[in-house]
Amino acid sequence: MRRAFSLALTVILFPVLLSAQQSTVVEEIAARVNNAIITRTDYQQAREQMIAEVRQQAGVNAGTVIAQRDKDVLRDLIDQQLLLQKGQDLGITADVELVKRLDEIRKQMNAGSMDDLEKLAKEQGVSFEDFKQKIRNGLITQQVIGREVGSRIQISNADLEKYYKEHQAELERPEQVRLSEVLVAPLPGQNKEPDEIQLGAAETMANELLKKLRAGESFEDVARKYSNGPTAQQGGDLGYFRRGMLAKELEDKTFNLKSGELSDVIRTKQGFVILKVTDHQAAGIAPMNSMLPQLQDMIYMQRVQPALRTYLTKLREDAFVDVRQGYIDTGASPNASKPIYTTAASSPEVVGKSKKKKKRMLLF
Repeated sequence: MRRAFSLALTVILFPVLLSAQQSTVVEEIAARVNNAIITRTDYQQAREQMIAEVRQQAGVNAGTVIAQRDKDVLRDLIDQQLLLQKGQDLGITADVELVKRLDEIRKQMNAGSMDDLEKLAKEQGVSFEDFKQKIRNGLITQQVIGREVGSRIQISNADLEKYYKEHQAELERPEQVRLSEVLVAPLPGQNKEPDEIQLGAAETMANELLKKLRAGESFEDVARKYSNGPTAQQGGDLGYFRRGMLAKELEDKTFNLKSGELSDVIRTKQGFVILKVTDHQAAGIAPMNSMLPQLQDMIYMQRVQPALRTYLTKLREDAFVDVRQGYIDTGASPNASKPIYTTAASSPEVVGKSKKKKKRMLLF
């Protein structure tokens, strides 16, 4: 559970909460973004977290990926601040979404209450308030991107047809099945393997559930009510499996079933399981009409990143961004105003043609 909590913390959207404004310790400033500052500590924390994420996800290619992403660490921190400040301008607080997301995490961590989730955070040495703020920041930036960038990406039928024709190799897929399960586990005595009586009771229960399912009861409802598997709250959904991903016995049984068909009761190490094939996809390229949502997502992802970069460049040009010597913002715009420093003041002044349109001025 502790490892899962740490992983949940690692993968939540943006890499680091800018903590400099809560700190009373004066330290090196890496960059200023309007009235916010990014410290050397913020930069180092973001870099360390990026490296940890890449090593966990990229495997043998981690070194190459780290080298590629290392130069963009400060850029990403500046991007985050610009998006958070835009969210403030738009009145986005993400209060409702934060409550929902925290409850989802609580369920994933098998925590009975928010107090239990907070205890898990403390056990990992994580400030629960910082944890919540990271989630809020991610939700705000998501909403800003969706409203300001994503909503402006238009995908026509012609776009879908063109993409489908030009990406046939990418769209080709192996045979796969999507499975759902109802697992009936025996109830073993304390520190003991289940005995024959317990195994028999579990098998009987599984066969009774199979009768209900074959009589037309909802598989999702039965899974939520009776399954002992970890997927019970998702209606038993296990996701997609290609050939070679399942044990031979399970593969032979499930790949011979059509969409909507049920397996018999199958004995496994965990107990007795009933499997349903909710989708059985043949090898090859599916008809375009059956792939429309997938095609839309592919085109969207192809277009959103360059559109987002253009948007962030515009935000930079309308803001005050001061990157200190020794640091590099790879997202800097050549049209942004340049700060200058005078001997009479320790704070920079903004000069350049865009000075008049600055929405924020430094207060320090």
